[in-house]
Amino acid sequence: MRACSPRIRASRNGAPQRRAPRIACALLAASLIAGCNREKPALPTPSAAEVGIVTVEAKDVPVIAEYIAQTQSSQSVNIQARVSGFLDKRMYVEGSVVKAGQVLFQMDKKPFQAQLDAAKAALQRNQAAMSVAKANLDRTKPLVEQDALSQKDLDDAKGQYEQTAAAVEGSKAQLNEAQLNLSYTTITSPVAGVSSYAAVAEGTYVNPQNAQLTTVSVLSPMWINFSVSENELERVRDRVRQGALKLPPGGKLQVAIELVDGTRFPHTGTITFTDPSFNAQTGTFLIRASVDNPDGTLHPNQYVRAKLLGATHPNAILVPQRAVQQGANGHFVWVVDETNHVEQRPVVVGDWYADSWFVLQGLRVGERVVADGALRLRPGAAVKTKPYVAPSVAPPSEARMTGVHGDGAMPELTVPSRRDAPGAAEQAKQ
Repeated sequence: MRACSPRIRASRNGAPQRRAPRIACALLAASLIAGCNREKPALPTPSAAEVGIVTVEAKDVPVIAEYIAQTQSSQSVNIQARVSGFLDKRMYVEGSVVKAGQVLFQMDKKPFQAQLDAAKAALQRNQAAMSVAKANLDRTKPLVEQDALSQKDLDDAKGQYEQTAAAVEGSKAQLNEAQLNLSYTTITSPVAGVSSYAAVAEGTYVNPQNAQLTTVSVLSPMWINFSVSENELERVRDRVRQGALKLPPGGKLQVAIELVDGTRFPHTGTITFTDPSFNAQTGTFLIRASVDNPDGTLHPNQYVRAKLLGATHPNAILVPQRAVQQGANGHFVWVVDETNHVEQRPVVVGDWYADSWFVLQGLRVGERVVADGALRLRPGAAVKTKPYVAPSVAPPSEARMTGVHGDGAMPELTVPSRRDAPGAAEQAKQ
């Protein structure tokens, strides 16, 4: 080789000299030949991935229908002045709970007392006139029978008596009116409930234009109002017909209330009213539940969550959310076969239940689904299996869903669709 050929140059005395020894070139050539003939090392065989699996089971899962709701007093009474006059005094503490019959306002009584006294005097005068007319009639009758007086005299006596009797009845009516007006100056609450602010200050002249004084709202029972869309109603009916939802006998569901801080209200209620017609602007219809509120915990116009309890999802298949992935063709899971190899299985998912999905199609009872380590898998890969251990979270008692009802009970339920949700790694907050 040219690279190994020694270069020769003349020495100072004219004798040729070699720059590198011949033996070095031989060694270099031998190493190059040996390197060309060496075989490539074999690649290591990939080891089976270790995955956590869950075994598919079918079981009945309690579900609820949950809505944002607003409380309403079952009886909100507007306290109004029935007579015109000056408002003397407010007799209650604004915002406090008042009893039925408790005095709220006191109006000036003096003008109405004077009217009552005048009505009494008018009654007495008319009663006296009626007594005279009655005596005159009694004297006239026998004289007419004896032809001492004419028939005209008798008719005049009768007419006078009837006029005075009518005046007495009119005076009695005026007296009753005066007594009522006087009683109306003391304004009481007709119901027990929580009072509102006083709309009219003390000393104000109250007339029909400013007769609204305050409001008293009954606290128990409390109404819970929420709305259901027409689409939800149709979806629920489909789920019930398909057997995906099972309702309690008669469709009578209990209504539980969850407060804004997440605590459960201790009393449950029942549905008492459903609006028979849809709202043309929103496409929803109103549902009203009634719940006891003996301690006054709930107040009118308060936002709460209404949960309809009693329905179940029969033979439901649940898999952890992290086991379900989403590809170009939809959702899929990894299923481990008898030889511990995995296959990609398309599935149809329903709704969320805690940290799991309802799987509607694609899985059978007894199959093993990869719940941990699925991102490293490819079709046909061998795996080592171990039981999947879910994160330690408090298990829910029911599945959270949305629902509707039709005719005073609660014959249908539905759930919010999450088919457009991202994969398990991008879980949305329910």
